[in-house]
Amino acid sequence: MEIFYSADVNGNWLRLSAEESQHCAKVLRKKVGDAIDVTDGEGTLYRCSIVNDSPKGVEASINETVNNWNSHPYRLTLAVCPTKNNDRYEWFAEKATEFGTDCFVPVIGEHSERRVFKTDRLRKIILSATKQSLKARLAEVLEPLSVKDFIRQTAASDSLKMIAYCFEDETAPRRSIKEVLASGKKDDIIVLVGPEGDFSREEARLAIESGYVPVHLGDSRLRTETAGVAAASAVYFEYMK
Repeated sequence: MEIFYSADVNGNWLRLSAEESQHCAKVLRKKVGDAIDVTDGEGTLYRCSIVNDSPKGVEASINETVNNWNSHPYRLTLAVCPTKNNDRYEWFAEKATEFGTDCFVPVIGEHSERRVFKTDRLRKIILSATKQSLKARLAEVLEPLSVKDFIRQTAASDSLKMIAYCFEDETAPRRSIKEVLASGKKDDIIVLVGPEGDFSREEARLAIESGYVPVHLGDSRLRTETAGVAAASAVYFEYMK
């Protein structure tokens, strides 16, 4: 099954972007009358018939609308510090999208080696992963902000909020993310994952004071990007039973 994306939906008609049209008409050689499936990135799948097969702008009539297509029963926000190697972060975003992530937030920690991050390329990778993994909802990508600012912004949230770090703190012992997910089920989940140098003690303290539960992802020490994928998979397997 091949899914296309369109932000130009109007009544019973839609139009693909130039890039999507090239892939549809030139690469896949779709013609007038062919059936295609298109998502609007907001959870809706449109089953369509092509009425204009121009590679500059494929147009299609909508035959059927399917709401909340292939959705998951939770909203997951992953606030993960960008890695020094940008390819690793892009890999993380791709795989976390496949599992089911609704919002990505690049957060800059006190120990972060990468302090500047551009989101344009990440959005393209997430769009591709969304289509490949047969999802109709496109994850949001927020602009970078500091770890502390993100914690302050989410302090009043009623979400299940977790922070994953490597060090031990006797005043706030870490629990398994699997245990926390099973015992405190909520539809809205936030997971904070630190940089290669981990969160600072001050960042962890602020998070806990703001309602975050300290968690671990098992006995292995994981890279930042692996920890992000592990968190996404833990949520996926807990809720998609």
